[in-house]
Amino acid sequence: MSNTQIKEKNSWQEVVKTVKTLDPNKLEIIKATLPIVKDHGEQITKHFYKRMFKQHPELLNIFNQTHQITGHQPKALADAVYGAAANIEDFSQIMPVLERIGEKHRSLQIKPEHYPIVGENLLGAIKEVLGDAATQEIIDAWADAYGVIADVFIRMENKMYKTAETMPGGWAGYRNFVVEKKVKESDVITSFYLKPQDGKEIASYIPGQYITVKLEIPGEQYTHLRQYSLSDRPGQNYYRISVKREDPKGDNIPAGIVSTYLHTHVKEGDTIPITAPAGDFYLDLDTNLPLVLISGGVGLTPMMAMLNTTVNESSNREIYYIHAAINSQLHAFRAHVNDLAAGHKNVHSFVIYEKPSEDDKEMKNYDKEGFFSLEWLQQSLPTKDADFYFCGPEPFMKVVNKALKQWGVPEERIHYEFFGSFGKLEEIE
Repeated sequence: MSNTQIKEKNSWQEVVKTVKTLDPNKLEIIKATLPIVKDHGEQITKHFYKRMFKQHPELLNIFNQTHQITGHQPKALADAVYGAAANIEDFSQIMPVLERIGEKHRSLQIKPEHYPIVGENLLGAIKEVLGDAATQEIIDAWADAYGVIADVFIRMENKMYKTAETMPGGWAGYRNFVVEKKVKESDVITSFYLKPQDGKEIASYIPGQYITVKLEIPGEQYTHLRQYSLSDRPGQNYYRISVKREDPKGDNIPAGIVSTYLHTHVKEGDTIPITAPAGDFYLDLDTNLPLVLISGGVGLTPMMAMLNTTVNESSNREIYYIHAAINSQLHAFRAHVNDLAAGHKNVHSFVIYEKPSEDDKEMKNYDKEGFFSLEWLQQSLPTKDADFYFCGPEPFMKVVNKALKQWGVPEERIHYEFFGSFGKLEEIE
């Protein structure tokens, strides 16, 4: 299935065109109260999650608790609520954001019955955080606004569910896959090759998309769901995910429960339930412009799918792959990329090591020491007339995005993926 076919099947512009309209008086109330809701957004959403999990602890089987600790999830929800309310008269203005959220919801199996629970607790949180400032008139207006927003998501996600189930090799809900092979790619990244337990066909995907894995971990009260980018090209009889083991960060952020379990306990032959591929970040296969892939750390996972696909399907497109890592011990797929560059004249590989080891220095197996910079990028690439895709830690992505903007790369040729966050790079501090 081509890019165009998949995007056409997932087209939900008609959903936006037929959205419910909000009463004019209530619309004015929403506009008038948007500033105060924005100012208290994260406070409201943090309270919302505490409130909802207390009343519906079963939802802890869906939500990533690490994102609650880091604050990513409350911030993401605050941004989404404000963005949707601010554009309630014309959702077409924020279609990319709606699509991104809808894809994640579909992958996590968020269903229509979840929306009333979210609405009740979100309105309750607004009332409890704002206190007397949230009059009944204001709460009623936000209740109607939430109803409009929920209706858009429910109808959009229904189309996504149908697409995932009816496309060749597709399925509904979770499907059991067997770990056929487990391969260590670096000191912290391991690949898992997954094949369907039933031996039947599997759905194709666009390079850059992801799957959700579901794990029941001994000693853990709740199910854990995690989304991992597919790190190899489509069209094969397996899916591959390449998972970084998340070690503790200081005293506040513990080791990643799921990544550690995958690395240390999941073995070849074990079974993992997964949902069908999803995601709004994907490679445009309908162009022959030069392709620039830029990754930092484990952000290389969607880039590997894009690189392998382009090499397999196009013999002429110029490909420039730039990867930044601490050093060679933490650099996954290095040998594979080197082999591709050696065997294909149109593949050009560049490596940046922040702190190269003595062996790295002796072998001269990197192109730049330190950090990514616009000056270095301009010296390394023959043109800025290309499609740029990048993924990695947020500070790295901010630097790349700023560099591309300063170089004058058009916004429509800049594509990036957040792992676990929504918004624009300019808004991340």
